[in-house]
Amino acid sequence: MLARPPLPLLHTRHCSSSVQEALRALRRKLGVSQEEFADLWRLDRTYVGGIERGERNVALVNIEKLARALKIPLSELFRGV
Repeated sequence: MLARPPLPLLHTRHCSSSVQEALRALRRKLGVSQEEFADLWRLDRTYVGGIERGERNVALVNIEKLARALKIPLSELFRGV
């Protein structure tokens, strides 16, 4: 059996920072605090703050919760990522 070539590494740091910047920008555009944003999302305020500071990686299931809460397509949250 032939060995497969290694898969290219994803630029996870770039992707993570793009998501955290997009979420912070969205929150500010809505004019809400982290606490209000977390309530929309039905998550803890400290979790949202951790995402914005790059201390946490947001799970796709939680990004989907946010899109539903905002009544926007999931793809909208990944625009420019």
